[in-house]
Amino acid sequence: MIEIQKLSKTFTTADGSVEALKNVSLSIPDGDIFGIIGMSGAGKSTLVRCINLLERPSEGSVVIDGVDLGGLTEKQLRERRREIAMIFQGFNLLMQRNCLRNVCFPLELAGMNRGEARKKALELLETVGLKDKAKAYPAQLSGGQQQRVAIARALATHPKVLLCDEATSALDPNTTNSILELIQHINETTGITVIVITHQMSVVEKICRHVAILDGGEVAEQGEVSEVFSRPQSAAAKRLVYPESDLPAVQTFEGRLLRVLFNGAQAAHTPLITRMAAQKGIEASILYASTKSIGDKAYGLMLLGLPDDDDTVNTAKEYLTQTQGIIAEEVTDGV
Repeated sequence: MIEIQKLSKTFTTADGSVEALKNVSLSIPDGDIFGIIGMSGAGKSTLVRCINLLERPSEGSVVIDGVDLGGLTEKQLRERRREIAMIFQGFNLLMQRNCLRNVCFPLELAGMNRGEARKKALELLETVGLKDKAKAYPAQLSGGQQQRVAIARALATHPKVLLCDEATSALDPNTTNSILELIQHINETTGITVIVITHQMSVVEKICRHVAILDGGEVAEQGEVSEVFSRPQSAAAKRLVYPESDLPAVQTFEGRLLRVLFNGAQAAHTPLITRMAAQKGIEASILYASTKSIGDKAYGLMLLGLPDDDDTVNTAKEYLTQTQGIIAEEVTDGV
């Protein structure tokens, strides 16, 4: 269990003090894949660096398996950090070393002899699907391959925790998916706890079980991904989950707005809005739609424009929510 308790971090700059984190408290269960998401400047990277004490918190504590990292000596902290691996957006590989020697590097630092380190490194490269690239140098690899080598290196010391700081931000969508699938597979097979720092909703939706949303250095909302993303409560969460609020068609619409959430609804191949118009006489403008079908179920959201009439809005909500897996709510707060 990782327990972040009332964590704050203040930086002193030439222009004064900056509060990067403010009273952050999170509990991350062993073996979880936990997402931490927020806009640029929300404090995500500062938080991840505080978890392994690369940044010392101004206040609060980080407790892992009952041990307060802030109370350790420098030697004890170095030993503890071997259990907390990290991968980055920029891969951070040693360009003068080939893939095999990159993965060997932390093993050599830990005192393992060269033969054992080489054997272990080859096993790890096989785990990430790159055993055939052992003698290749980072410059000869694609971005996705470099990140796989970085993951193999991170796993070399058998860590209990893997911190992923924007680890897929520099990759194309297909490569991102393959890296996320690899991280998920490693989590399932080893039980390692994974903390994913990202600004991408799709990353959290794909692999995370729990999520915390940071806004201005504070936790705006946290919980199970399915719950937070289907019914966000905070303004920060709504801005992330509902990007359609900034579209011109939404901002200039003069009637009422109804947000329709599809959370596994049996409506993938049903002309729901057309049917509502035919049966209830309600003509709705589709101002935004982002839905996908998985099998016969629909997921995503739609924003409808309706006439400025209470009866029409209430009838539309009642009609749409008759289908299991659909939530319909009027948008009254601008997000």
